[in-house]
Amino acid sequence: MALDAGTPAPDFTLNDSDGSPVTLSELRGTPIYLNFFPAAFSGGCTKWFTAIATDSGPYAGARVVGVSVDNKASLAAFKRELGADDVTFLADFHPKGEVARLYDVYLDQVGFAGRATFVIDAEGIIRDVDQVAPAETLDADRLIASLSACKI
Repeated sequence: MALDAGTPAPDFTLNDSDGSPVTLSELRGTPIYLNFFPAAFSGGCTKWFTAIATDSGPYAGARVVGVSVDNKASLAAFKRELGADDVTFLADFHPKGEVARLYDVYLDQVGFAGRATFVIDAEGIIRDVDQVAPAETLDADRLIASLSACKI
Protein backbone atom coordinates (compact mmCIF):
# COMPACT_ATOMS: atom_id res chain seq x y z
CA MET A 1 0.00 0.00 0.00
CA ALA A 2 1.10 3.54 -0.72
CA LEU A 3 2.19 6.02 1.92
CA ASP A 4 -0.54 7.16 4.30
CA ALA A 5 -2.17 10.55 4.69
CA GLY A 6 -0.55 12.59 7.44
CA THR A 7 3.01 11.54 6.60
CA PRO A 8 5.64 13.76 5.01
CA ALA A 9 5.97 13.28 1.25
CA PRO A 10 9.35 11.68 0.48
CA ASP A 11 11.61 14.09 -1.37
CA PHE A 12 13.02 13.28 -4.79
CA THR A 13 14.55 14.86 -7.88
CA LEU A 14 13.62 13.75 -11.40
CA ASN A 15 14.04 15.31 -14.84
CA ASP A 16 10.99 16.84 -16.45
CA SER A 17 9.95 16.38 -20.06
CA ASP A 18 12.39 19.14 -21.07
CA GLY A 19 15.29 17.47 -19.23
CA SER A 20 15.38 19.96 -16.35
CA PRO A 21 15.66 18.61 -12.80
CA VAL A 22 12.64 19.10 -10.53
CA THR A 23 12.93 18.55 -6.78
CA LEU A 24 9.70 17.98 -4.88
CA SER A 25 10.79 19.90 -1.75
CA GLU A 26 11.55 22.97 -3.90
CA LEU A 27 7.84 23.09 -4.83
CA ARG A 28 6.77 23.63 -1.22
CA GLY A 29 4.56 26.60 -0.57
CA THR A 30 2.09 25.28 -3.15
CA PRO A 31 -0.17 22.22 -2.89
CA ILE A 32 0.97 19.36 -5.14
CA TYR A 33 -1.30 16.97 -7.04
CA LEU A 34 1.22 14.14 -7.56
CA ASN A 35 0.10 11.48 -10.04
CA PHE A 36 1.95 8.23 -10.66
CA PHE A 37 0.80 6.55 -13.86
CA PRO A 38 1.70 3.43 -15.86
CA ALA A 39 2.55 4.85 -19.28
CA ALA A 40 2.17 7.84 -21.56
CA PHE A 41 -0.32 7.27 -24.38
CA SER A 42 -2.07 4.37 -22.64
CA GLY A 43 -5.87 4.64 -22.66
CA GLY A 44 -6.49 5.32 -18.97
CA CYS A 45 -3.54 7.69 -18.59
CA THR A 46 -4.53 9.67 -21.67
CA LYS A 47 -8.08 9.99 -20.36
CA TRP A 48 -6.89 11.04 -16.86
CA PHE A 49 -4.51 13.75 -18.05
CA THR A 50 -6.86 14.95 -20.81
CA ALA A 51 -9.45 15.63 -18.10
CA ILE A 52 -6.86 17.58 -16.09
CA ALA A 53 -5.65 19.52 -19.15
CA THR A 54 -9.14 20.47 -20.34
CA ASP A 55 -10.52 21.51 -16.94
CA SER A 56 -7.71 23.18 -15.04
CA GLY A 57 -10.09 25.04 -12.71
CA PRO A 58 -10.02 22.52 -9.85
CA TYR A 59 -6.21 22.52 -9.95
CA ALA A 60 -5.73 26.31 -9.98
CA GLY A 61 -3.30 27.35 -7.28
CA ALA A 62 -1.73 23.88 -7.17
CA ARG A 63 1.07 22.16 -9.07
CA VAL A 64 -0.02 19.10 -11.06
CA VAL A 65 2.81 16.60 -11.45
CA GLY A 66 2.75 13.32 -13.40
CA VAL A 67 5.41 10.64 -12.86
CA SER A 68 5.97 7.56 -15.02
CA VAL A 69 8.83 5.29 -16.03
CA ASP A 70 8.65 6.71 -19.56
CA ASN A 71 11.66 8.61 -20.90
CA LYS A 72 11.56 12.40 -21.19
CA ALA A 73 11.04 12.36 -24.98
CA SER A 74 7.91 10.21 -24.63
CA LEU A 75 6.62 12.45 -21.86
CA ALA A 76 7.31 15.57 -23.94
CA ALA A 77 5.31 14.11 -26.85
CA PHE A 78 2.51 13.09 -24.47
CA LYS A 79 2.36 16.59 -22.97
CA ARG A 80 2.27 18.18 -26.43
CA GLU A 81 -0.43 15.86 -27.74
CA LEU A 82 -2.65 16.48 -24.72
CA GLY A 83 -2.03 20.22 -24.63
CA ALA A 84 -1.20 19.72 -20.95
CA ASP A 85 0.97 22.82 -20.59
CA ASP A 86 0.12 23.17 -16.89
CA VAL A 87 1.21 19.62 -16.02
CA THR A 88 4.81 18.88 -15.05
CA PHE A 89 5.68 15.41 -16.35
CA LEU A 90 8.65 13.71 -14.67
CA ALA A 91 10.63 10.76 -16.00
CA ASP A 92 11.23 8.03 -13.40
CA PHE A 93 13.26 6.34 -16.13
CA HIS A 94 16.69 5.62 -14.67
CA PRO A 95 17.06 3.96 -12.35
CA LYS A 96 13.69 2.65 -13.52
CA GLY A 97 10.90 3.27 -11.04
CA GLU A 98 13.12 4.49 -8.20
CA VAL A 99 10.66 7.19 -7.10
CA ALA A 100 7.64 4.95 -7.66
CA ARG A 101 9.31 2.45 -5.31
CA LEU A 102 9.94 5.23 -2.78
CA TYR A 103 6.18 5.94 -2.81
CA ASP A 104 5.40 2.18 -2.76
CA VAL A 105 3.47 2.26 -6.04
CA TYR A 106 5.88 0.41 -8.35
CA LEU A 107 4.52 -2.85 -9.75
CA ASP A 108 7.48 -5.23 -10.10
CA GLN A 109 5.49 -7.84 -11.98
CA VAL A 110 4.76 -5.44 -14.88
CA GLY A 111 7.67 -2.99 -14.61
CA PHE A 112 5.85 0.32 -14.11
CA ALA A 113 3.98 2.37 -11.51
CA GLY A 114 0.38 1.68 -10.71
CA ARG A 115 -2.17 4.49 -10.77
CA ALA A 116 -1.80 6.53 -7.62
CA THR A 117 -2.43 10.15 -6.71
CA PHE A 118 -1.04 11.90 -3.66
CA VAL A 119 -2.46 15.23 -2.56
CA ILE A 120 0.38 17.04 -0.80
CA ASP A 121 -0.19 20.28 1.12
CA ALA A 122 2.02 23.37 0.90
CA GLU A 123 4.11 22.15 3.86
CA GLY A 124 4.91 18.82 2.18
CA ILE A 125 2.48 16.60 4.12
CA ILE A 126 0.43 13.97 2.28
CA ARG A 127 -3.25 14.83 2.82
CA ASP A 128 -4.91 12.19 0.65
CA VAL A 129 -3.91 9.09 -1.30
CA ASP A 130 -5.77 7.04 -3.85
CA GLN A 131 -4.15 3.98 -5.40
CA VAL A 132 -5.84 1.58 -7.81
CA ALA A 133 -4.92 -1.21 -10.20
CA PRO A 134 -3.68 -0.02 -13.63
CA ALA A 135 -7.04 -0.67 -15.32
CA GLU A 136 -9.10 1.04 -12.61
CA THR A 137 -10.03 4.71 -12.19
CA LEU A 138 -9.00 6.95 -9.32
CA ASP A 139 -11.62 8.84 -7.30
CA ALA A 140 -11.08 12.24 -8.95
CA ASP A 141 -13.92 13.97 -7.06
CA ARG A 142 -12.53 13.00 -3.66
CA LEU A 143 -8.97 13.92 -4.65
CA ILE A 144 -10.05 17.33 -5.97
CA ALA A 145 -11.95 17.97 -2.73
CA SER A 146 -8.80 17.13 -0.76
CA LEU A 147 -6.75 19.41 -3.00
CA SER A 148 -9.27 22.24 -2.49
CA ALA A 149 -8.96 21.81 1.28
CA CYS A 150 -5.18 22.27 0.96
CA LYS A 151 -5.66 25.62 -0.78
CA ILE A 152 -7.80 27.18 1.97
